[in-house]
Amino acid sequence: MKLIIAIIRPFKLDEVREALGEAGVTGLTVTEVKGFGRQKGHTELYRGAEYVVDFLPKLKIECAVSDDVFEAAIEAITQAAGTGKVGDGKVFVLALEQALRIRTGEIGADAL
Repeated sequence: MKLIIAIIRPFKLDEVREALGEAGVTGLTVTEVKGFGRQKGHTELYRGAEYVVDFLPKLKIECAVSDDVFEAAIEAITQAAGTGKVGDGKVFVLALEQALRIRTGEIGADAL
């Protein structure tokens, strides 16, 4: 099992969610986050004053997947979230040692 964490642009959420569903991902968690990478923020003009926006709004998507769905899920995220421009985001993959469904007590891939 793997835990996939993806940081994406907010307007790409619906496309990524649909693509993950088609890839066989049955659930995910979405969190509104702020951050920066190589993009390093940007400057904006407000009432004639210029100011720097250091942290840009992003979404963090987390989904636990079984090993057989893993490659398709990564491909779905990269295809759906990509615009080809700086700031598209990142995908991190962690090994997931154990999963447990609280309601039924299922363990491992059955709990996903």
